[in-house]
Amino acid sequence: MKFARVVYLIAAAYGIVVLLPLYFAIGEIGRSAPPAINHPEFYYGFVGLAVLWQLVFLLIAKDPVRYRPIMPIAILEKFIYTVPVMILYIQGRAARTILETALADPVFGLLFIAAYWRTAKRIHPAATR
Repeated sequence: MKFARVVYLIAAAYGIVVLLPLYFAIGEIGRSAPPAINHPEFYYGFVGLAVLWQLVFLLIAKDPVRYRPIMPIAILEKFIYTVPVMILYIQGRAARTILETALADPVFGLLFIAAYWRTAKRIHPAATR
């Protein structure tokens, strides 16, 4: 259980540190990776949803056995961005820098899978009711 707590806590901390600055970087992203973002509602929606998931990771870290049923969804969350980025990169439609930043998520995804299996040996009392 300690492994799962640490994994989800580190994933949440990493995500918060990486994602929160994006709220203030929309102009810089448009300059460094043109064209400029012309639908800020999608951009801020993506960032907001990603930040929200960090809160879910914090919740799981608090009690991994209790929140184990959420872990498969959290695992999928870690691959939902990387897979399209990899496909776009192969097609020549995404820059290498985008691919490189997307590769942290599957590492956490694999750690989430390990945490899921390591918490299988324990049953939360609420799950028996």
